[in-house]
Amino acid sequence: MKTINILITGANGQLGHEMRNVLNGDARLHAIYTDVTGDDITQLDITDEAAVEQMISHNGIDIIVNCAAYTAVDAAEDNESQAARLNAQAVGILARAAKRHGMRMVHVSTDYVFDGNSCTPYAEDVATHPQSAYGRTKLDGERQLIDTLGDDAVVLRTAWLYSPYGKNFVKTMLTLGQDKPALKVVFDQVGSPTCARDLAHAIITVVTAAQWHGGIYHYSNEGVISWYDFAKAIHRLADITTCDVQPCHSDEFPAKAHRPAYSVLDKTKFKTTFGVTVPYWLDSLRDTVQQLKTQN
Repeated sequence: MKTINILITGANGQLGHEMRNVLNGDARLHAIYTDVTGDDITQLDITDEAAVEQMISHNGIDIIVNCAAYTAVDAAEDNESQAARLNAQAVGILARAAKRHGMRMVHVSTDYVFDGNSCTPYAEDVATHPQSAYGRTKLDGERQLIDTLGDDAVVLRTAWLYSPYGKNFVKTMLTLGQDKPALKVVFDQVGSPTCARDLAHAIITVVTAAQWHGGIYHYSNEGVISWYDFAKAIHRLADITTCDVQPCHSDEFPAKAHRPAYSVLDKTKFKTTFGVTVPYWLDSLRDTVQQLKTQN
């Protein structure tokens, strides 16, 4: 099998870190890891079309995996143009470069493209209706990619991403659980947590499949819980017993950006197309909490 040259953007983020871990030692794939900063990776500003073209032209890239995103959901409400620059315009730049060079592209998107008002899992063909600047810019990025590359593009929508890296709900709950005697966590928002390492494996499955299957797919871990249940599980797995976690309504924590009340994604299409089993959220969370405990 020919070695596949992959350009991975956003390599310093949660998913980017896990892509680096998962690809370590994989002889099938040769990856160039990029981000705007970082001593151990190649610097690349994906909003700079000339820089992107130079990177692809000089390195014989076969496929782009875009893990970069503006993910500050509340900040995006006041800086939608800035969010759009990375979540939409940069995706268009990458897609056009891929088109010029006859390449394919995998792009990570979000449950925020939906309104969160459903009571059944969202399939890929359900009408999108983002309720936040973040969701709007991510949906625009999806559209620019598909309009440019068509079947040579894969969009992977995910939700509730966490990992041992960066800032995320799991790490926040571990810190607060050790520092605070009590916490309130919303119980009226439900979804499926996604371990970034599992998502990285899903991306590799897409890239290395015997046949390319373009289109939009959903991927998160199996199962459905509220943020409150998620917090309780994190503390239980970490043996945190001194923090009293209580459920509360979302309106007790007003935020600039609308949060979807229901973020469950239907993964049937991904599982059927690629013939994979998706890990249960609790199993993946247990592994991550254990990794974090080991690091500390």
